Amino acid sequence: MLAALVVGTTATLLPAAPAAAAALPACPLIFGHGGYPSGANGSDTWNRDQVRQPNHPTGIQQQKNWGAAGVEADLQLTRDGTKAVMWHNDSTWGLTGVKKPVNQIWWATGDDKLQGRRINRGVYVGETVYTFREWLSAMRSRNMIALVEIKPAAKQSLFNGDAAIKSRAWSEILGPIKENYGAQEIMVYSHDSAIWAELQSRVNAQGLSNVLRNRPVWTDSVEWEEPPPAWTGNTAKWQSVLDQGPKRVATTFTDAYRKWLKGKCA
Repeated sequence: MLAALVVGTTATLLPAAPAAAAALPACPLIFGHGGYPSGANGSDTWNRDQVRQPNHPTGIQQQKNWGAAGVEADLQLTRDGTKAVMWHNDSTWGLTGVKKPVNQIWWATGDDKLQGRRINRGVYVGETVYTFREWLSAMRSRNMIALVEIKPAAKQSLFNGDAAIKSRAWSEILGPIKENYGAQEIMVYSHDSAIWAELQSRVNAQGLSNVLRNRPVWTDSVEWEEPPPAWTGNTAKWQSVLDQGPKRVATTFTDAYRKWLKGKCA
């Protein structure tokens, strides 16, 4: 197509400006998730686990370096709800010390206490276990969005027949959220239906309903394994989810996903 440029009384035909390029979709906010090998809990799965979860400052910073805006991490409760801690396994497998169920040991007392244990395998050897409050502080200092999964084993105290234990357990979760709610974005959920129902009731009653909203969409199609599988098997699903226009996505392949997005969104 030609356009006329009039100079004085002379019209000159010039090429028209090209049509504007199709607008790219907005880039999603990425939530990094630490990979866990497939299979039911047992020696083979545990032995392959490389403890990749960002339940500590080192893992949080790694995810941020890869391009994540937030991370998904795991909350457990020690015995009788004495402390909310960030750890993915129901037991202390992957930590120094004798293997014990997390919900059967104390945080700061006893020969088998959780406090002070350190990761003894995988990519974050030497990192320790952090309380929920400590983890939220590490997230806030790095300007990261917190997505917290309450693990089913926490039911030992969250639904304890002793009202004092039950109250303390819920306070260990909701207290740190209330303290930090105005200073950082926090989301919390559980795959356990009973915990999820009770969580919604308690959160709404305390005026904290925003922590139940805006969770990211899971975008991977490849199940995590050890050693890590090729990320390329995810691309069809990644494109499909991107085409739907979600604002937030969760992935186990954070670094590869961020690089894959280049040129596909703005």
